[in-house]
Amino acid sequence: MKQLNQSRASGILLHPTSLPGPYGMGEMGAEAEAFVASLSRMGQQLWQILPLGPTGFGDSPYQSLSTFAGNHLLISLDRLVEADLLDRADLADYPLFNPHQIDFGTLIETKQPLLVRVCRDFQQRASQEQRQALETFRDENRDWLDDYALFVALKQKHNGAPWTAWPKPLRLREPAALANAKVELAASVRTTAILQFLFFEQWFQLKTFCAQKRVRIIGDIPIFVASDSVDVWSNPELFQLDEEGQPTVVAGVPPDYFSETGQLWGNPLYCWDRMAADDYAWWKKRLANTLRLVDLVRIDHFRGFDSYWEIPAGEETAINGRWVPGPGMKLFDAIRTTFGAPPVIAEDLGIITDEVTALREETGFPGMKVLHFIVGNDPLESDDRPENFPTNSVCYTGTHDNDTTVGWFAEAGDNKQVILDNLGSNGAAIHWDLMRAAWLGASNTAIAPLQDLLGLGSESRLNLPGRPRGNWQWRFCADQLTAELEEKLKQLTIAARRIRVGDEAPTHVGTECES
Repeated sequence: MKQLNQSRASGILLHPTSLPGPYGMGEMGAEAEAFVASLSRMGQQLWQILPLGPTGFGDSPYQSLSTFAGNHLLISLDRLVEADLLDRADLADYPLFNPHQIDFGTLIETKQPLLVRVCRDFQQRASQEQRQALETFRDENRDWLDDYALFVALKQKHNGAPWTAWPKPLRLREPAALANAKVELAASVRTTAILQFLFFEQWFQLKTFCAQKRVRIIGDIPIFVASDSVDVWSNPELFQLDEEGQPTVVAGVPPDYFSETGQLWGNPLYCWDRMAADDYAWWKKRLANTLRLVDLVRIDHFRGFDSYWEIPAGEETAINGRWVPGPGMKLFDAIRTTFGAPPVIAEDLGIITDEVTALREETGFPGMKVLHFIVGNDPLESDDRPENFPTNSVCYTGTHDNDTTVGWFAEAGDNKQVILDNLGSNGAAIHWDLMRAAWLGASNTAIAPLQDLLGLGSESRLNLPGRPRGNWQWRFCADQLTAELEEKLKQLTIAARRIRVGDEAPTHVGTECES
């Protein structure tokens, strides 16, 4: 496959839930458009997000109830008012939320009833055009929407219990049981369908705005899906499950940088032979759906396609696992027949063997270089210097799983001096020095989390792998992203020749970029 990222570009990593706004969590409204406009002013061509699916227990976007559905909590209440589907007076008693942190429990208790009311009143309040658009949406997405809407209705009926705890006829999807459930739960099914319609309507409006600002969206496909998801419930033959629907083996990674006992993710593992039998149709459908929503896609845990860490179900840690061969190039050859050379970034972090590297090189996908994992090495090998990175790579200061750069450096201990020496830094603005190394490096794409641009510490970390709660909660306030910061990043982007051609002539570099 050909090299995918052939021109220099840069961008910011920020999940939409972390956007500012008055309703407790980021939404797909004016604040999202303001952030995209800020990216454009800074000369950034890329906005990287995390998976957009509806989250379950733990609020992780990597443990979604559906691969194909959207997180309805991202729906903008203000945009519903503008569409005359909600009254402004309905928001008068909306509580004040912490602008820096999401309280998911209270948010759901507050926002969900408003969204349900919108769905209840949709038929009366929506215009003829909106009603027709809903029916068109349901027809065009029936292959996943019907199952998802029924799955949500059944979870609600069973007090949120996982599908493996439902009565056997529903667990095994017996036709008569499903038909009866559709009739009994028709109102709930329609509510979920309307919420999905509103989510996708607002998302595509935001995506159009991004295109107008010439900002491309990088999405994310987790390699695995959640056990308690409609994907597993409706496609049990594609996963390694017992007769009760419970995984016999689960996913994770062995001990690594993040954990001495590894990471026990708990996701069910695929039956790759069965997927190969229909030419990986489920994966093709998954990729096609994601590429409708975004312009490029990062595939999480790429090394799992070469070999994956298989852990017997019931283990308390990830230590007692084994490496099992994955589908390898057979999957990507099948994808190539349908998509040509898809715009994919391979998350090739962790324990990377020569075989994993060879697979990524054969696909042509750019891999990832994360400076947090590199610049503390002493001595720094030539290949580990940003100016010598492969051009067909994406250089990050850190990812959503890392501490912020300020927090990372504060905990670097004896490695601090090595980091400073490798960066030529005095440590006064370590976040900026690391971004500067990424932007000026050879990788065609450079990305930094917004926390690094803002110079925030560990209190603003988004996720700590292995921590059972307290993740995914961070938000920023609009006034943190100042005009001075915008100009500073714009000047660095010009100096690094990552600016959009025709937007700025790289003839002058501000002194701040040289500091």
